[in-house]
Amino acid sequence: MSKIELIATSTFGLEAVVKREVINLGFSEVQTADGKVTFVGDESSIPKANLWLRTADRVLLKMGEFKALSFEELFAKTKALPWDEWITEDGEFTVTGSSVKSKLFSISDSQAIVKKAVVEKLKERYQRDWFPETGPKFTIKVSLLKDIATLTIDTSGSGLHKRGYRETALTAPLKETMAAAMIQLSFWNKDRILLDPFCGSGTIPIEAALIGKNIAPGLNRKFASEEWPRIDKTLWKEARKDAFQAIRQDVQLKIFASDIDSKAIELAQNNALEAGVDDCIQFSVQPLSEIRIKEDYGVVICNPPYGERLGEQEEVKNLYQTLGKIFRTKNTWSMYVITPEENFENIYGKKADRKRKLFNGNIRVDYYQFYGERPPKKD
Repeated sequence: MSKIELIATSTFGLEAVVKREVINLGFSEVQTADGKVTFVGDESSIPKANLWLRTADRVLLKMGEFKALSFEELFAKTKALPWDEWITEDGEFTVTGSSVKSKLFSISDSQAIVKKAVVEKLKERYQRDWFPETGPKFTIKVSLLKDIATLTIDTSGSGLHKRGYRETALTAPLKETMAAAMIQLSFWNKDRILLDPFCGSGTIPIEAALIGKNIAPGLNRKFASEEWPRIDKTLWKEARKDAFQAIRQDVQLKIFASDIDSKAIELAQNNALEAGVDDCIQFSVQPLSEIRIKEDYGVVICNPPYGERLGEQEEVKNLYQTLGKIFRTKNTWSMYVITPEENFENIYGKKADRKRKLFNGNIRVDYYQFYGERPPKKD
């Protein structure tokens, strides 16, 4: 198999988390930049990365990178790339684009030039002037940043946050990739208690269960590159087989999830069932004020309501205060909260040990981390 370069795209602020995942999967020559982690592998790396990356947005095949100051230069250098080694004669391909601080600022013109260059390359290879585009899908992206053009093909298709278990969700749900990142940025592990008192459609507890049982997040979905002839179908078959064998069937998890909304809990239970972790999570309909903590050690990871609508701010403030009354004096519990509320620490009643700037969709948020004592080591 040939050496290829791949890019795992990332939500702003999660590059280090994605990098750690990429390294743990055994990939080499790992480099990080804003919003992406680049690494080297071969054709088998495409199934492996898509199946296992929990916090990346997509896996892109990097076709080339070069300076482009004119459309003529963009055309010539794009055409020189080996598109014919990946795109089939009947391949259906589209071109998307972005341009930041570049002389070629017109995205639509850049897309058209790249499309034309790729077509010309395919004409030379397949010796025909017209292509049916009825076969596998290929999404090409031209990204122009400070006059440097990076050309990629999307191997994922739908974003990696679409695991396949959440067919329906509540309004503005937390992305699965963000939930997985919140868990990986915490002190939680499979041997500790986890509580989410605002579980909504269950994304945080479900992602924790997937992590705890070592279930690959992409097992229940398909990817665009599964239809590419360049990647032998046996590579996908072997990658899925390895992923199934890696599941920790013997792990017993202690994950508790509650919400005041009974419909949300019903939805969360259905999602957990689809994800295959319904036996790992104890769901309950319960307001925050009724939560009673009996265990000595545990971790809370939650995405409480933001109070975006007029009149909800006071209600949300009271919720944050209640959260503080219950947990801020429990020194053996760690608390992790994602919220756009800049005054959260004062409302909660305690200064966070660490605060991390992130983006939940288009909302700028902070991830507040309050560290509790770690449980004693078992003999």
